[in-house]
Amino acid sequence: MRRLAAIAVVLLLLASVSMAGVWQHYQRFLQTPLNVETSGLVIVVSPGGSIRTVVADLERSGVTHMHWHWRLLARLHPLVIKAGEYQLTPGLTAPELLQLLASGKVVSYRFTIVEGWSLQKLLDELGQDPVLRHNVQGKADLASQAEFHAGNLEGWFLPETYVFERGGTVLEILQRAYLAMQQALEETWVGRDDKLPYETQNELLTMASIIEKETGLDSERAAIAGVLVRRLRKHWRLETDPTVIYGMGALFTGNISRRDLKNDTPYNTYTRHGLPPTPIALPGKASLLAAAHPATGESMFFVANGKGGHTFSVTLKAHNEAVRQLIKSPKKPKDQQDSGK
Repeated sequence: MRRLAAIAVVLLLLASVSMAGVWQHYQRFLQTPLNVETSGLVIVVSPGGSIRTVVADLERSGVTHMHWHWRLLARLHPLVIKAGEYQLTPGLTAPELLQLLASGKVVSYRFTIVEGWSLQKLLDELGQDPVLRHNVQGKADLASQAEFHAGNLEGWFLPETYVFERGGTVLEILQRAYLAMQQALEETWVGRDDKLPYETQNELLTMASIIEKETGLDSERAAIAGVLVRRLRKHWRLETDPTVIYGMGALFTGNISRRDLKNDTPYNTYTRHGLPPTPIALPGKASLLAAAHPATGESMFFVANGKGGHTFSVTLKAHNEAVRQLIKSPKKPKDQQDSGK
């Protein structure tokens, strides 16, 4: 009897030692970083995925091995993992991976809509994004979507940076940008100066789009707006090159000729009074504010100064002199045209 008791004690001690060894081995597993390369690794967890399927994928990538440690970890720390795309970084341990997958902190991407883009340029850039799902087939398809008002959508998408996850669609970005523009335009319209020559929000948006194409300098936007608003009030033609360029469409090759300025289109503000029928580009918030709060003053003309900005003039004589100075300037950028006369 004593012998059996002694054997039982020995077996118990051996089991305890063995369990202690197993536990130490498990603790080392918990503390040892996974084999993630220095460049990192992106994994995709499908809807309905489990720890087992994730580990199986990681094993194929050489990050870890499917062994009992993972099963024990999953039992001791039961977590619901969320579908999505995750960025694994060097030094990541198994428990940290589980916490990451349960957190839902998936990889995010960004798409920036640039001020001054045309709607076609926006659609082209969205169509080239390697992550977004492409579910919009051109302007006609876009205009048919119930989320957008009927008619021309030029100018109606707010230039901003939009964050999305893999699986996001082109249409979702456009919906967000459209809503953002509606909100920004409404706020700008409500706070606009009194007695501006705009009857609708669309006219303010159209003015903002011209300002956006005329200058990239925040310091000039209100001054440009001031000149254009005074021209409208005096029933002068706006005579701005960007509207002519927009009206030319694919015929514009980089330069405007005198013939182009005389060729009448709905967007030629050299031949027609008032604002063009629609915006000509996507204006940012700064241009919206400039259109709503034009600078006061007497300037009626502006022309590029060859240095990235513009020269503003009160009289035609002064304006013509500024034009002559621009022509004589050896630093005149090729893409700068005489504008604002």
